[in-house]
Amino acid sequence: MKNFEDFQLIHLFKQDPEGAVRKILEEYQDRIFNLCVYMLGSREDAQDAAQDAFIKLYRSFKNFTPEASIYTWLYRIAVNTCIDYKRRPQRLLVDNGDPINRIAAPGPSPERIYESKEASRLVQVALEGLSSELNTVIILREIEGFSYEDIAEVLQISMGTVKSRISRARDALRQLLRDKL
Repeated sequence: MKNFEDFQLIHLFKQDPEGAVRKILEEYQDRIFNLCVYMLGSREDAQDAAQDAFIKLYRSFKNFTPEASIYTWLYRIAVNTCIDYKRRPQRLLVDNGDPINRIAAPGPSPERIYESKEASRLVQVALEGLSSELNTVIILREIEGFSYEDIAEVLQISMGTVKSRISRARDALRQLLRDKL
């Protein structure tokens, strides 16, 4: 459902397209980048995919009329862009050991840093082991915090399909992580 801000942005786009997209970029660039990192496992690919998603948004914004909000529309563009990136031929990547390095607590011990990096690496490897459809729903739900309804809207699938995919993704992740430990 479109909200008042969406209507304002659509109106702004008619007068100042760059300004409207700049506002959207400021609001969502970090979340879109994080989504792309989790989906692609590479910060470099994530930067490219996020940039491509915003370019696609800019190019198609004048035709924006769906019932979805700009927020869910942008996520749909980003998810589809990441799926396209996954389908392209793979290039040789050097694994730095931790594609997603987030340590929340200041001053952790070296053992805690290692454990955190290893856990992040194992989760990332497990996520990469999922099919594209399972990978996408679990990232949107567990990492991005989307509701089931929002996931259904972003992916344009039924609520039952969302629930089924999330359940299958959780089972598959449990099995993949159990096999790694």
